[in-house]
Amino acid sequence: MQIALCQLNFKIADFEGNTTKIISAIKQAKSKNAVLAVFSEFAVCGYPPLDMLENKDFIDKCEKAVNQISEHCHQIAAIIGTPVINTNESGKKLFNSAVFIEKGKVKSIHCKSLLPSYDVFDEYRYFEPNKLWQIADYKNERIAITICEDLWVNQPVENSFTRQKLYTCSPMDELLKFSPTLMINIASSPFSFNHSGSRKTVLCENAKKYKLPLIYVNQVGANTELIFDGGSMAINATGKVFSELPYFEESVRLIDTSTTSAEIQKNEMPAIEKIYKAIILGIHDYFNKTGFNKAVLGLSGGIDSALVLVLAVKALGKENVHALLMPSRYSSQHSVTDALMLTSNLGVTYDLISIEPAFTNFETSLVPIFAGKATDITEENIQARIRGTLLMAYSNKFGNILLNTSNKSEMAVGYGTLYGDMAGGLSVIGDLYKTQVYQLANYINSHGEIIPRNIIIKAPSAELRPNQKDSDSLPKYDILDKILFAYIEQKTPLEEIVELGFDKQVVEKVIRLVNANEYKRFQTAPVLRISSKAFGFGRRMPLVAKY
Repeated sequence: MQIALCQLNFKIADFEGNTTKIISAIKQAKSKNAVLAVFSEFAVCGYPPLDMLENKDFIDKCEKAVNQISEHCHQIAAIIGTPVINTNESGKKLFNSAVFIEKGKVKSIHCKSLLPSYDVFDEYRYFEPNKLWQIADYKNERIAITICEDLWVNQPVENSFTRQKLYTCSPMDELLKFSPTLMINIASSPFSFNHSGSRKTVLCENAKKYKLPLIYVNQVGANTELIFDGGSMAINATGKVFSELPYFEESVRLIDTSTTSAEIQKNEMPAIEKIYKAIILGIHDYFNKTGFNKAVLGLSGGIDSALVLVLAVKALGKENVHALLMPSRYSSQHSVTDALMLTSNLGVTYDLISIEPAFTNFETSLVPIFAGKATDITEENIQARIRGTLLMAYSNKFGNILLNTSNKSEMAVGYGTLYGDMAGGLSVIGDLYKTQVYQLANYINSHGEIIPRNIIIKAPSAELRPNQKDSDSLPKYDILDKILFAYIEQKTPLEEIVELGFDKQVVEKVIRLVNANEYKRFQTAPVLRISSKAFGFGRRMPLVAKY
């Protein structure tokens, strides 16, 4: 069977745009003699639509879009993800469904059984789990259609505290009773650098277990925090990938299920390259889908802002990115020089505005109130907030979205100023630990120096007081990041982190800082998610707690 894997980038609630894109792909597939076109989970409305699903007119538009698409499904069938109303008298209002369309009509509806409710997923909030099993008969194939999580039933969960298996039923075990000859799984599976390999393993193990070829179609593109990497694939009945679509880009590819032993087409790349492409896609789609095209950021001469500038230029074009250099009395000359060199290397425009006059005015104004008080973090925060105000003024005047340049290590321990350097419309590297920031900077420079070497090798500093270094108040980043990863991503208890070889007092301090600064993270910009546990709605912690 000639099947078109349609890996496309959808915008949430853009019914006209999504429908046009789907119909175009169906026509393209049909012109190449495909008999089936397969699209991703929630292709009709984009994923995740969240509480838009609670609006009846939203669901009505989904149904209208499916009907419009169906008109183009003659001499070709299609499988498309969409929400469908639950007509039963009880249960949630909706199913997360895949509709099988043939001869201009929806011939069958296949609903998702396993509804994830962890990390960024909350599907039990909206959907009723499927309990009705059926397959689609088409062109001498008996197709078992599943949706994303439905194939993850046999995988142990990561946190050893929880159960080893999350679900009590296996959709494919049920569908196997109907003697299928082909499995198709449609998904909206977001990118995570530390889980990217496990997805392929899960899919291959399913094909091998059930001795059936498997077609997997994943969404590509970014919707706010979530970045979908594509990587759709076709797997033969022995569990071997024989066709793999590109990562981080749209693609429509035909595969023939009768030639599953053909030369393997793979698109593997190192994890750091995937992170690079994921963030660029995240920036591009955030701007493109919100209708903005210009960005501004504060360029300090440090590695974080340098990295964000490079990524923004790659995503948006140098003509759409502007930098503000805002030195103070504590800024080293080399920081300004390094920042200017970077703007020259990238060809971006910039303005240089000293914050010294504004800072002096603040100090003078506060003398009556602060009399007798020593200089402390208050004055450091004032400098950060002056910079934040200047950046937001530029954003307001010219319409450029402010990009936040804080990294995950800083956000984790509260090493940042609310309404100052934590301001912004999008957090670009807020899911990159500091050590990963260095890795990505070195990757960018691997084919020629873009980020000046001095920015990479100098000791990191906020430059808010004389001779300040990050290491004055934080453990070295290679130690800090390992502790943070164990605590945040792996949910490892304090005692077990200490057993890994870390000093107990250091671990206690780090965990205390993470817990104490939840209120800051609660007020920050959306963070582009590239790990399995980013700050944001995938990590929900109380602001007030004793733990």
